[in-house]
Amino acid sequence: MLSHVWGLLSHPEEEWKSIRKENCTIGKCYCSHVLLLATIPPLAGYFGTTQVGWQVVTREVQKLTPESALWIAILSYLTILVAVFFIGKMIHWMGQTYGAKQTLPQCIALAAYTATPLFLSGLMLLYPLLWLNLLIGLPVLGYSVYLLYTGVPIVMGIPEERGFLFSTAVLAVGLVTLVAVLVATVILWDIGIGPVYAG
Repeated sequence: MLSHVWGLLSHPEEEWKSIRKENCTIGKCYCSHVLLLATIPPLAGYFGTTQVGWQVVTREVQKLTPESALWIAILSYLTILVAVFFIGKMIHWMGQTYGAKQTLPQCIALAAYTATPLFLSGLMLLYPLLWLNLLIGLPVLGYSVYLLYTGVPIVMGIPEERGFLFSTAVLAVGLVTLVAVLVATVILWDIGIGPVYAG
């Protein structure tokens, strides 16, 4: 796993070729990559929101209660696991349109490894300062998009021109998934299942 993480950050095209050659199952992909790296954002967020806190307009530091932050961390972790599987499933389903014939585990691996920079950037939640998180998060998001566009043609075994269109479709699915998660969050908060502030 660590070799793939480093490879995707230092020489992504060669690493995607290596990932394509692997005989990865869904369980192996999740156990060796997703289950571990997906813990970074929820754990860092738990610590940041309960121990460090943040300021919005007032000078008063806002913190969450440990119980509230724990539930949010657990739900965030489960959401990440489901989102990776869902996007991988959508990649597999859309692959027929673009002439790709990869297995579902390879498609899930593509989704999981594309999200690697996003998993790692979860460390910034240790210090939940909005402007700092945006300053770090936007380039990380851009690099994940770059990984997607370089990885799709290689892993799916299709020409780059078709890979560009396929990557754009996958990106659209990712954005729709993000919006769905945000809408679900707002609905949960509206019915009273939301963060509880300490003090």
